Amino acid sequence: SGWKPVLLLLSPPAFSTSCARCAKDRRLRRKRAISERQLTRYFVDQRKVRVVGGQGGGGGHSFYSEPRKVFGGPDGGNGGDGGHVILKADQQMKSLSSVFPFYQGFHGERGGSKNCYGANGAHMYVKVPVGTLVKEDGKVVADLTQHGEEYVAAYGGAGGKGNRFFLSNENRAPKFFTPGEPGQERVLHLELKTTAHAGLVGFPNAGKSSLLRAISRAKPAVAAYPFTTLNPHVGIVHYQDYEQVAVADIPGLIRGAHQNRGLGMAFLKHIERCRFLLYVVDLSVPQPWIQLQDLKYELEAYEKGLSERPCVVIGNKIDLAQSRINLPLLREQVAGRVIALSALTGDNLEELLLHLRELYDTYVRTEQSQGQSPVKW
Repeated sequence: SGWKPVLLLLSPPAFSTSCARCAKDRRLRRKRAISERQLTRYFVDQRKVRVVGGQGGGGGHSFYSEPRKVFGGPDGGNGGDGGHVILKADQQMKSLSSVFPFYQGFHGERGGSKNCYGANGAHMYVKVPVGTLVKEDGKVVADLTQHGEEYVAAYGGAGGKGNRFFLSNENRAPKFFTPGEPGQERVLHLELKTTAHAGLVGFPNAGKSSLLRAISRAKPAVAAYPFTTLNPHVGIVHYQDYEQVAVADIPGLIRGAHQNRGLGMAFLKHIERCRFLLYVVDLSVPQPWIQLQDLKYELEAYEKGLSERPCVVIGNKIDLAQSRINLPLLREQVAGRVIALSALTGDNLEELLLHLRELYDTYVRTEQSQGQSPVKW
């Protein structure tokens, strides 16, 4: 019986990296959507950390000896220094949830014979978000506001001295050596303050989260009940000249927030880092200008001068009939500019984006005129 060749038809690959048309079929896996309450487990803005520097290596204790040189003298080398614990600001980090409660630097190695020094311990780097305050006993010891900025939280101990170090004319065969010193030990409090250009400030259900979803790709939770947003969200507004403006959605404030009512002090601190403010007012409520007065009062009571930063008043929910009635009344009560829009329908969002860019450009020029580098995203 003869054999017959069989032709195998191989199916083409699912995608090809060499073909531009086929490469479009590749899709990134979408992130799993989580609720706002589930997000509280991931977003942490306070953390207590105990840091200990690495211990220095002990000094070596040995005497050189070889044929024809029996009394070679001491040759014990010094021990290596312990590693530091260093906090490093990283723009990719958005929360303190990945920071552990304890860190210790690596220990230095012991000194060896033949005057060999021990290796220094490696440094322990701890990544923290940009905008992290480092406090010790209630006092601020570091403020990490720039990407890549570092702070030595705990110094490693110095290495011990070997017996070679103690060689002298009076003591030609020292047997004395010192152990390595322990590393520095500290208890630090890390506090995250969101670093953004603009901050959305308003009462609950004013539409701040909906507005942030409309002007950026951020996806804060939106619902018809107060305190839907339990964590600050930062959205990035992109412009055609590749400039990026960061807008933070601060959880809703209530009357008495500066006295720690509601979410209170936990989120008022996030407004401190905002360069300019966007007051979001619900136009559909009676006397919406009262909301604006209360918001400015809470900010001023928390920190003097906070309410005087560059700002703009946003009248939201202009798509409702009552809002169109209250809009001229609000403009009579407010001396500054009022932008009426609807985050739900997208009406008049262009005016907000243009004015937001004007505030950003003014901030950049002011920082450059003072010799400082503006915050970039």
